[in-house]
Amino acid sequence: MSGLQCLATENIWFDKHRYDEAEKRFYEGANGPTIQQQQVKTAQHQAKARQQKRQHRNSSSHGVGDQELVSRMKSLELENHTLHKVVEEMRAVLQKLEFRVATLEKSPAAVPCSKAAPVQAAPVKQVKVENGDEDDDDDIDLFGSDEEDEEATRLKQERVDAYAAKKAKKPALIAKSSIILDVKPWDDETDMGKLEECVRSVQMDGLLWGASKLVPVGYGIKKLQINCVVEDDKVGTDILEEEITKFEDFVQSVDVAAFNKI
Repeated sequence: MSGLQCLATENIWFDKHRYDEAEKRFYEGANGPTIQQQQVKTAQHQAKARQQKRQHRNSSSHGVGDQELVSRMKSLELENHTLHKVVEEMRAVLQKLEFRVATLEKSPAAVPCSKAAPVQAAPVKQVKVENGDEDDDDDIDLFGSDEEDEEATRLKQERVDAYAAKKAKKPALIAKSSIILDVKPWDDETDMGKLEECVRSVQMDGLLWGASKLVPVGYGIKKLQINCVVEDDKVGTDILEEEITKFEDFVQSVDVAAFNKI
């Protein structure tokens, strides 16, 4: 017996998977679609909806872009029209200016400076010359230069004299100084009032005595502190000390406590 004959006698169902698939489809059609099929359909519907939304969005965006482009083109056209108007106005103004310049150049008023009337020279001063020698003729200045030089010299001298007089009237600055002197007596029995009278009795040109006071030194002794203003060119501290120390009965010594320029 051959192999085919053996297989023919065997009870084997080779097409069982086909029948199983047909049975599955039959029951699925009778009971309705399965959950997976529903999910697949839902996903398909969602994909279609998304695609439709995208198409709508693209169409709307294209519409907005077209509107913006149209508005921009309109604004550019308006701006271009305005610029054309400005250019035309400037051309008209330029033509007017060119016409005006041309008329001014052609008018007789615009005469060059070189064609102006010549300036007449100043008349020469004529001097009558009497008949005489040739030497006398040589000494005479026909243009009067000597007289002009003398007049200029005189004016210059007058100005110099006036400046010197004005400067002489201006008061000169006098240098002065303020000096505070400490005049010490011999002891506490010295009459300080008499001592001050002796100090103030010193008088000279450029010296002016000021305020004074008694300052305690110690052991009941007081010194006379007196202020004075002096002219530096006329009075010095050495002269003051020398004159005040001449009163030997009252004055022991003289010191300069302060010296300030005024």
